Amino acid sequence: MSNLYDFTVTNNKGESVPLLNYQNKVLLIVNTASACGFTPQYAGLEDIYKQYKEQGFAVLAFPCNQFGQQEKASNEEIKGFCDLNFNISFDLFAKVDVNGEHAEPLFDYLTEQAKGILGSKKIKWNFTKFLVNREGKVIKRYASIDKPEKIAADIEKLL
Repeated sequence: MSNLYDFTVTNNKGESVPLLNYQNKVLLIVNTASACGFTPQYAGLEDIYKQYKEQGFAVLAFPCNQFGQQEKASNEEIKGFCDLNFNISFDLFAKVDVNGEHAEPLFDYLTEQAKGILGSKKIKWNFTKFLVNREGKVIKRYASIDKPEKIAADIEKLL
C-alpha cells in the first residue's frame, strides 16, 4: 500500500471501513487499551475530537492487547467500557496487533512513515499517536506520555 487511503480497516462492529472515508480530514490514529495507566487519555481524545471535529478532524482508536495484556476485553466490551467511562463519540475500531507478524497493515504503514526514537518502527506502548494531514501524509508520531491536549497546537496548524 502506498497511500493511507488504500487501507480498509474493521470497526468495533465488525464492518469494513475504507480509510478513503476520511479523505480530506486531519486524523489522529491511536492504539488504545482499557487497563493502562494512560487510559484516562480517552477523555483528552474526546475533548480534542469535540473541539475540532467541525473543522474536519477525526480520532481513530484501535484497541490493542500487545502491551502488558491491558486490553483483554472483546470489541463489544471495549465499546461498553469507553461509553460508560468516557462517553466517546469518535470512531472505535476492532482490536488489533500493532507490532509483529500479525500487525494490522495500517500500523505497519504508519510506523514506516513516522519512526519512533532512534529510528525504531516498533510501537513501544499503548496510546502511541499518529497525526495525519488532509492529504493522508503522516506528519508526526507521538509517544504514550504525550497527552492529547499537548497535540492540539499541531492539529490546529493542519486544519
